[in-house]
Amino acid sequence: MDPFAEYLAGITNPQHRERMEQVFHWILDKFPSLEPRFAWNQPMYTDHDTYIIGFSASKAHMAVAPERAGIERFVDEIEKAGYDHTKELVRIKWTSPVDFSLLEQMIEFNMADKADCTTFWRD
Repeated sequence: MDPFAEYLAGITNPQHRERMEQVFHWILDKFPSLEPRFAWNQPMYTDHDTYIIGFSASKAHMAVAPERAGIERFVDEIEKAGYDHTKELVRIKWTSPVDFSLLEQMIEFNMADKADCTTFWRD
């Protein structure tokens, strides 16, 4: 069963739901070792029980949360892609394209950086 099915069903805008599904399918195809998990009211992916990246949908954007280290590492690329961000998440407007290359880099960074991590979040 899809751990995100109920979450996705709650996204009333069909284009937004489709965009989220597209990203989730892309992650599973590109990173089959990542485990999809629904926790803290958001879809997320983990590797050896440590957090790698999470997502959420709002009215205006899809939020991508690679933890603060992921934002800090890719802040220039995030801004170059035209995405707004905070210290903890990136906002991709529904009208903006998803930069899958940047998403891939953030996931790969977190997987490598947290390869020896024994906690869910970074210390």
